[in-house]
Amino acid sequence: MTEPVPWSTELLNALRLGRTLAVEVAAGPGRRAFVDITPTRTDHDTLAEREGWQRSGRDRAFRIQHWDYDEQYVDGYDYDIGAHLVRAETAADEMALVDLIAAWGLHPADFNYSWNTANPR
Repeated sequence: MTEPVPWSTELLNALRLGRTLAVEVAAGPGRRAFVDITPTRTDHDTLAEREGWQRSGRDRAFRIQHWDYDEQYVDGYDYDIGAHLVRAETAADEMALVDLIAAWGLHPADFNYSWNTANPR
């Protein structure tokens, strides 16, 4: 028996549909930082989009990135000015994702839809 993944059903479904999740994390003075989780896309996703639907996949890998931004640019079009990638890793599956974000000091409950955060990406 596999161990249940500790995501809310809503956010787990979002990840499986290929949606990005994000959380704001601590940053230095004059800075804002975010960690985002982006599910990988495959040819199956591209085909589904062409047919007008979204593919839900339990077999996705995930790219996790921690970005640090100049706070004065986060809300504008030039958010990448002064931004730098702090770290990035890939998780092979949902359980590896939970382990990886735990290693980064985060928990699934910390994340939200990217559009519900100030994450500029």
